[in-house]
Parts: sequence; C-alpha cells; structure tokens
Amino acid sequence: MRGPKEQPSSPDGQTLGGGEGEGEEKKREECVLSDEDYDTDLELGDKEEAFDPTGQARYMEACETLQVVPASYYLRHALNSELSMMHRGLGPQGTKALAVPLVTNTSILRLNLRDNWMEGKGGASIAEMLKENCYITEVDLSDNRLGDPGARAIAAMLKENCTLLNLNLSGNHLTDRSAEHLCPALITNSNLQHLDLSHNALGELTGQILRESLSENTGLRSLSLAWNCIRGRGAVMLANGLGGNISLRTVDLSFNGFGKEGAVALGQALKENTVLETLNLSNNRIPPEGAIRLAMGLKVNKTIKSLNMSRNPILNAGCYGILKSVQENPDSAMEELDFLDIAVNQDFVDLYSAVKEIFPSLTVNHGVRMGLIQKSKSLK
Repeated sequence: MRGPKEQPSSPDGQTLGGGEGEGEEKKREECVLSDEDYDTDLELGDKEEAFDPTGQARYMEACETLQVVPASYYLRHALNSELSMMHRGLGPQGTKALAVPLVTNTSILRLNLRDNWMEGKGGASIAEMLKENCYITEVDLSDNRLGDPGARAIAAMLKENCTLLNLNLSGNHLTDRSAEHLCPALITNSNLQHLDLSHNALGELTGQILRESLSENTGLRSLSLAWNCIRGRGAVMLANGLGGNISLRTVDLSFNGFGKEGAVALGQALKENTVLETLNLSNNRIPPEGAIRLAMGLKVNKTIKSLNMSRNPILNAGCYGILKSVQENPDSAMEELDFLDIAVNQDFVDLYSAVKEIFPSLTVNHGVRMGLIQKSKSLK
C-alpha cells in the first residue's frame, strides 16, 4: 500500500509524474550489473592545491569538468553545520559535482538533499563521498529515485562508514532487491541509529531478510518501514527479528499488511523484547483476533510506552482486549494507546476508567462510543 508523496522535481526544475519516463528509467537501472558500471570516481586530477576545508575551489573545478552550473547556495553555506539543498534538480551530474567538495568539507554535519532526481548514479556519488567524509552524521536522500542500484551503493558505504547516525531513504523506489543489499549492511554497521525506509516498495522478502539483520544489529534506535508492502510470511519473520532485537526503541510499521498472522507474531515478539518503547501498527488490516493475540504479549511486556493500533478493523473487542492486558500487567509501562477511528462501547469506557485508577498517566485515544451513535440515530 502506498500513500501520497510529494512529486519529485526533475533536473530541469519541472515536476514530473509517472508514465513512460518511469518505465524507461526502470529499464536503464535494470541494465546496471555492478558498481563498476557507475563512474563514481570523485578525483578530478593530480594537481596539488592548498588545503580548503570548505571545498569551494574543488566544487567550481568539478562543475566545470562535469559541465554543470554551480549551485550558489553551496558556495554561500559551505561553512554552515547544516546544508539543506532540497528540490533543486541537481540530477546525477550535479550531485556528483557537489559530492567532490564534500569529501574534504569539515564544517557540514547535516546534509539534506531531498528530491533532487539524483537517481542511482547520483546516489552512488554521495555514497562514495560518505566513505571518506568523517564529519557528516545526518543525511536525507529521500525522494531521489535511487532505486536498487543506489541502494547497493549506499549499502557498500554503510559497511565502511562509522560516523553516520541518521539516514533517510524514504520514497526511493526501493524493492526487495534493495533489501538484499541493505539488510546485510545493518549487521556490519553498529553506528547508524536512525533509518527511514518508508514509502518504498519493500515486500514480503524484505521482512524475511530483515529477521536476521534485526536480531544481530546492536546500533539502530529507530526504524521506519511505513507505507511498504510487508505482509504474510514476511511480516511474521520481521516480527521474529524484532523479538530478538536489543537496541530498537521506536518502530513504525504503519500502512503495511501485517494482518492476523503478523499481529500474532508481534504478540510473541513483545513477550521476548525488553527494549522497544514505541510501536506503530496503524492501518495494517489487523482483525479482532489478531489484536487479542497481540495483547497476550502486552500482558508481560515491561517497556512498551506507546502503541498505535488506529484504523485497523479490530472493533471494540480488539480495543478491549488490549486495554485489558494493560490492566492485568502490574509492570506495564504503557502511557499511550491509540485506537483512532475505532468505535468502542460502554464496556470499554468503563474498563478505561478502572485502568486509569491503576495507571493515572495512561491516555487512550479512540473513536466514537457506539451507544452515542445509536442515541443520535434515535433522535433523528
């Protein structure tokens, strides 16, 4: 299931949609067989130059060599700790030119290149830069059409980089093939703390591959897989991986298709996991039975503080079962339950009042009370 995203800007600055262009791009990317197919060499020659921590001189040289117009924004902000160049249509060549000075730039710590149509080639240039730069800790490459080739280059970088803490790869047409490269890198890299893979096309195979990665990774603190296509066996395997994880505090699995089987597996994972604090399962087609089985894990879990089950067809029975599990767990850390747009009855409201006496800080967000709906209809 995919959600609405901003339309990316092409290198000429115009907003483009899908259609034949996407098909042609996909064919081009599928022709890429190895890293050698991309010329990612960021060296422009052997000429010795005075050390320039901003890289401005090298940037001008790179732009001339690659025949792209220099971005005056970089020249003005090369000494800032944060460089934000979103929606500027850099394209693959413009991105490569920018990557050249960033190799030696010692000022920029946070880099935002969202929506620049860099594609796999541009992504590979940024990846090569990050193998050398030991100052940048946050990178946003979302909405850049990196595709599987770009993901492969990023994965190779993650196996070498030891300073990057936050990486956003949202909305990059990543597939299960991308996961085959990225997931093993998460086992090797123990420094990355925040990873956003939302709004991609990661499917069932990704969930299966992630099982081992999440079980062995010791660095990630937050992971977003929202708006993907993880369901079936993939959802079950992913849940198993979460059960054995010892570092993740926040996980967003919203807008996938976990269903009953995934919810059951997550219930078991919550019995085993001792660190997870925030879990978003909204819009996952979870039925009442799945919610009740999930609640069995909450009966013994001591760390979950926030659970989002909104917009799932769990009905009042599912909401009641989850809230009841909190009541029956004296060690529960729950502070927030979200059942937005799910109607509840008076029994649930009464239970909430009773639970509030035990956990006064607990807040529950839910849909309308069914008794009020019936009363409203009778008045009409």
